[in-house]
Parts: sequence; structure tokens; C-alpha cells
Amino acid sequence: MSKQSDFFLYQNNRYNGEFKPENLVFNSNLQEFTQKVSYICSLETAGKLTPEESYKQIKALWKGLKRSKKMLGIGADSDDEPQDPGEYAE
Repeated sequence: MSKQSDFFLYQNNRYNGEFKPENLVFNSNLQEFTQKVSYICSLETAGKLTPEESYKQIKALWKGLKRSKKMLGIGADSDDEPQDPGEYAE
């Protein structure tokens, strides 16, 4: 049985998009990405991580999310894919 704190720390919102197994998996990966980015931002704000380390960690998470999107074939037929946000920061 899960602890009540797990529901607070690891929120999982209901998926309302088009039901396909790959969409559900990607949505789960996206929610995990946003949760981790939120933690990194909080740690950087509190002075526990440097801005450089925060950027590196978020960039690594972004690459992982991008890789999962590609492996799942999400948007594979779309030519208007948004640019990598890391391209602007370097």
C-alpha cells in the first residue's frame, strides 16, 4: 500500500489524449520529466545546485525525453518539429 506522501510527491495526472499505448508511455515519460525539472529548479533556487549543473541535468533529461519520443514513434510523420530549447542557450 502506498503512503499518502507518495500521492503528493509523485502526482500522476489522468491522460485524456488519443488512446494509444505509445501515447500513454510518452505521457508518463513527460510527467516524469516535468517532475524532475521542477526538483532541479527548486534545488537551484535554494542554492544546492549551480545554474551550470542545473542546466546540464535538465539538458540530459531533455535528451532522454527526446530519445523516448523518437523510439516510440510519436510525431514521426511531422516535419514541423519544434527546435531543441538547448540550442538557444549555448
